Amino acid sequence: MSDALRQAALDYHSQPVPGKVRIALSKPAGTQYDLSLAYTPGVAEPVKEIVLDPRSAYRYTNKGNLVAVITNGTAVLGLGNVGALAGKPVMEGKAALFKRFADIDVFDIEIDCDNPQELVDTIVRIAPTFGGINLEDIKAPECFFVEAELKKRLSIPVFHDDQQGTAIVVSAALLNALELQGKKLSDMNIVCLGAGAAGIATMRLLVKLGAVKENIYLVDREGVVHAGRAGLNAQKQEFANMTSKRSLADAMHDANVFIGVSGPKLLAPELVKTMAKNPVIFALSNPVPEIMPEEAMNVRSDIILATGRSDYPNQVNNVLCFPYLFRGALDVRARTINEEMYLAAVYAIQALAKEPVPDEVLAAYGIERGISFGPAYLIPKPVDPRLKDVVSAAVARAAIDSGAAGL
Repeated sequence: MSDALRQAALDYHSQPVPGKVRIALSKPAGTQYDLSLAYTPGVAEPVKEIVLDPRSAYRYTNKGNLVAVITNGTAVLGLGNVGALAGKPVMEGKAALFKRFADIDVFDIEIDCDNPQELVDTIVRIAPTFGGINLEDIKAPECFFVEAELKKRLSIPVFHDDQQGTAIVVSAALLNALELQGKKLSDMNIVCLGAGAAGIATMRLLVKLGAVKENIYLVDREGVVHAGRAGLNAQKQEFANMTSKRSLADAMHDANVFIGVSGPKLLAPELVKTMAKNPVIFALSNPVPEIMPEEAMNVRSDIILATGRSDYPNQVNNVLCFPYLFRGALDVRARTINEEMYLAAVYAIQALAKEPVPDEVLAAYGIERGISFGPAYLIPKPVDPRLKDVVSAAVARAAIDSGAAGL
């Protein structure tokens, strides 16, 4: 990051007031009468109603439109274990996106706790405040345990954006990329560089969508995850295939799809040359991808390519998913976010990319001429206002149809 951009980012977060979000009143509080309703004695009446029927909390409090964005700071962006306090700017950013794109209120909560069981217990104790829990930047493999335990113990939606949020957006973009390349997901040899939360969750969802697990090569710092490797955690073991491939170079030979959720500049252009005809490359490490688009296109002209950056075509960003997934879930008081809701979000995002792009989206990106579904436009832009209606409605319908809805 340039010095000018770094300073601009610091100024943005510090001026004119520190931080990115604040609490605003939703009811008048200017007169004695207002205060008698907002607090004592009037506030006792909704308390009595909630005692009689806990579901009435959704009527008399902000619970139904309030999400907790929670981290322990153990895997913040690409910065690693920076701690709970240093993770707060990211959680505030998440809160801002929830409000901006789906009009959902958020409390960002940074919990100083590295013990997964204690983290779960803490979240369970504060959960009555919220209509949903969004987990963020918790390192793998602990994040898998935390999410699974919370889903067992809570009757409100729990979502780990680093897992399912990434998986949903990647899946929608990949289905469209393969359609353009005239290929089927079930026929693809897929290399996933990165075996943490995002990589594991994305591969799981792709299998649900039709990918063949035996054709998936998961690669971590030690090379290909294979059946003969010792010391694999349970999540990696799911994708430990019987294969003679051991290195990233081995895995990339004749691969159809590369998905990078790892770190900067880890994919050499020479390896791109060895991929099968008409490959798909999603280099999603941020801010520096596994391979820069220019480097990949210099060695191959038949690639469809995506990154996580806004300054290149095909930005694969979780903001296409998480605000609207929660919007749909909250609107029907879903008790969980299930697989049917994930798939509904995938298909809704995938389909929206094929619709005409609104002028306001073009204006936001400084694009004069219209863009349309194709190699440089696989998924909608993050500022597309249709996402709120289309994705939220699809998720809400899936919650109802699957029996997850509380209304």
